[in-house]
Amino acid sequence: MGFQLTYQHIDDFQLQGYTVFRKILPTSLIRDLRRVSHSARHIARDRLGSQAQRLQPVGSFDIDQPPFIDYAELPDLVKAIAELLSPRHQHGNRNHLGVLIEPAEEPYCTPWHRDWRDNLPGMNLDRWNQRFQDTNLFNQINCALYNDNCTWLVPGSHSRHDLASEMERFPNRPISGPNLKNKNTEEREQICLEYCRSMPGCLQLHLEAGDFALYRSSVWHIGNYVPYSIRATLHDSAMTPEFEAWSEQVQQEASVRREAGVVMDNPNIDRF
Repeated sequence: MGFQLTYQHIDDFQLQGYTVFRKILPTSLIRDLRRVSHSARHIARDRLGSQAQRLQPVGSFDIDQPPFIDYAELPDLVKAIAELLSPRHQHGNRNHLGVLIEPAEEPYCTPWHRDWRDNLPGMNLDRWNQRFQDTNLFNQINCALYNDNCTWLVPGSHSRHDLASEMERFPNRPISGPNLKNKNTEEREQICLEYCRSMPGCLQLHLEAGDFALYRSSVWHIGNYVPYSIRATLHDSAMTPEFEAWSEQVQQEASVRREAGVVMDNPNIDRF
């Protein structure tokens, strides 16, 4: 019997903002995707340096594409996404799909953020506030090809504005990451871990090889990376025409606003 979506998956996604389809990838596909992701790792580091975090989109590079096509067409995945969201939500588009990799040399982490609102300079926050709960938008995917413990998130934050404790933790924009200047490897690792844990209500997402995590990217989340743990995780969206159109519009608006001198609006400035 193939993968079966359950009411628990639906409840988790709606209430917590994420769910995991455990062991949904067949081992043969994991093997093929590991092989092509190894090539992606080399290309990313050649182009972006040893600390590269990803290669995206895979369709723009000279990599063997059939395993990515098999991932996009995997019947269990297509069916589960259609049942959880809708048949209009499509994964595996190679114009969006990327491969997340481990840094080659030093630990580091991203800042805590909610996608678009906190990491697109110049964004009109009214656009985000109007749509951050819309399930036609903001559905992100991490599909692990090796065990992956890099992602942290705050369950339930996708369905609300920031809590007072979250505003207190990150009162300013842009959000600052941890200070890693002049720190050695072990210090960087510990500082990043403490930074992750400093967000109230957070948890670490544990994925095993073949697990598929579907989460709302409007949830508070972060990535924390160490060089000694191999990573090859497919990073993707359950894309819709609405999200395509919305993304294009807000990026165009953000570009105009940046040219006018806007850096990044504070989403909580009127709530203090």
